[in-house]
Amino acid sequence: MDGETREKIKKTVTEILEEADMNQMTEYKIRQIASKKLELDLSESKYKAYVRHVVNSFLEDLKAKQEAEEAEAVAGDQEFDDDGDLIICRLSDKRRVTIQDFRGKTLVSIREYYKKDGKELPSSKGISLTEEQWSALKKNIPNIEKAVRKMES
Repeated sequence: MDGETREKIKKTVTEILEEADMNQMTEYKIRQIASKKLELDLSESKYKAYVRHVVNSFLEDLKAKQEAEEAEAVAGDQEFDDDGDLIICRLSDKRRVTIQDFRGKTLVSIREYYKKDGKELPSSKGISLTEEQWSALKKNIPNIEKAVRKMES
């Protein structure tokens, strides 16, 4: 396949992908649409592999852009407490959820804070969960919600 044909295929496939609903589009559909636009049978093996390469490259670039945007959004909104722990959310004036590193382990802490000498410090009232404990809690949130609804009715 010559360079000009490769460039035309890449340009056409990329344009199709940029306009496509990524939840509905398949590589086969892309080849069909591009074949019609280019008046070239892209189901031939010499073209098929190249179309797959272009699609995969596009998807990898798209994923990288999305991850970068998400990381940028998270980084811009981050707030840290006086100990340098990441504040995920404030549950009330005195309670918050933080992520902290303690002796090399990541912990999710839900705890009350108090003020001393102008600083907000964590009290002993609260809980710190390891990653495994946090996962177990998250997995059981629907059961907890169900039990709370039952008690309220």
